[in-house]
Amino acid sequence: MTQLPPERHDADSATSDWHSLLAGEQGRPAVGDQVAAPSQPAPVDGSVPEAGRPMTRREAREAEQRRAAEIEAEQRHAAATAAAHAATAALAALPSQATELDPLAAPSRSERRAVTSDPHEPEPPHRRRGAWGCLIGLVVVVALGFGAFFFLQGPITALIDRFQPAEDFEGTGTGEVVFMIHEGDTGSSIAENLVTEDIVASSEAFTEVLADADPTPIFYPGAYLMAEQMSAQSALDALLDPSNKLENTFVIPEGTATVDALPLISEGTGIPIEELQAAAAEPPANYGLPAEATSLEGFLFPATYTLDPDVDAHAVLQTLVDRQFEALDAAGVAPADRWKTIVLAALVQREAGLRDDFYKVARVFLNRLDPAQWESGLLQSDATVAYGTGNTHLVTTTDAERADAGNPYNTYVHPGLPIGPISNPGDLAIDAAVHPADGPWLFFVTWNLDTGETIFSTTVEEHDAAVAKWLAWMEEHPEYG
Repeated sequence: MTQLPPERHDADSATSDWHSLLAGEQGRPAVGDQVAAPSQPAPVDGSVPEAGRPMTRREAREAEQRRAAEIEAEQRHAAATAAAHAATAALAALPSQATELDPLAAPSRSERRAVTSDPHEPEPPHRRRGAWGCLIGLVVVVALGFGAFFFLQGPITALIDRFQPAEDFEGTGTGEVVFMIHEGDTGSSIAENLVTEDIVASSEAFTEVLADADPTPIFYPGAYLMAEQMSAQSALDALLDPSNKLENTFVIPEGTATVDALPLISEGTGIPIEELQAAAAEPPANYGLPAEATSLEGFLFPATYTLDPDVDAHAVLQTLVDRQFEALDAAGVAPADRWKTIVLAALVQREAGLRDDFYKVARVFLNRLDPAQWESGLLQSDATVAYGTGNTHLVTTTDAERADAGNPYNTYVHPGLPIGPISNPGDLAIDAAVHPADGPWLFFVTWNLDTGETIFSTTVEEHDAAVAKWLAWMEEHPEYG
């Protein structure tokens, strides 16, 4: 049952309480004043005894008990007031506290309960219910808080990211990188390529400085000498500095197909693309390729080249072929084994993701070529099927494409290695083809095409689970479809 706050009484109050009636005077005596024993105490029901009638012994005893209880209550009130004064003094002693207490204020409900409650008296049931209610309320508030956090985390994060500056490096960077601007590149594609080459930290940072540039920059195709981890502004300045443009220089990335490499050579050397295509159509024997070769595919070593300005198309392509022969010789490949090594290395180059996976991917294909481990002998590589359809930038195929026996590169239908290389491999892929890892794997899936993370499996069940993971990732990244 909730107690009401104590009433304050003034010395001049005109209201008489039952003490005054007992004492025969108006007003309430101050706490601590000596009060004479009443001669006519009031009865229990609050009525006044008849005038002139002496109190019975029972009435006198009851009156005395009521007075004793009143004195005890007044003493407790005095103790509460003293506690309030002590609290005020303690707060005043704290230099950082600005809170003040009114020493004349009535004690709080908790204070009154503290001074009036019997320590031996059990706590009323309603107090326990109140404590449980507070606990339940606290749990509800915390649950609502967590729910609001999870529901609003995405929008809040997006809002914070919107007003945060784009990730950017500082300074002019370190080392040297040859960066290519291709014909038809836009500001956004250049920004993405700069991130891929670890030249700038984010495409947003570069596009921001590009948008702020006045006048609007004009980019020219070709090779530019840059550094790694440059600030976006430093990268833009370097691309606009004519002294950084490298003449007769081009870059062939690892895994590039010949049809895609020829435009890169043209951009760097200025040789018309038609002349390069005509030179590439010459008989492979003109470049010293193995007898099995039907084109230059696989033998244009991927690297950065700076050539004399007066070289012709054939001389440029011969330079790349000779460099591939050097790589094969360095890997210990005999001339008689160049063809099969390049075919496997080109396949590994297109299928592998992370560096350590190259050697495991090579082992998977070699295990499938072993009839004791893989009876059909089908490599079942989507990369070979895609190459045969002309989609040199895709790694996915359709059911119809995988069933097409007319595609000579279709390793879902034709057993063994593909009929020829499907890319131009680099040193790592060649070394993996020569020194594959040891293992029983028969399947692999590069489930994250951004990071190159690959899952290797030995059973169909394991492989199906990996494929499901890859398909889920592809649904979120339709640009790879």
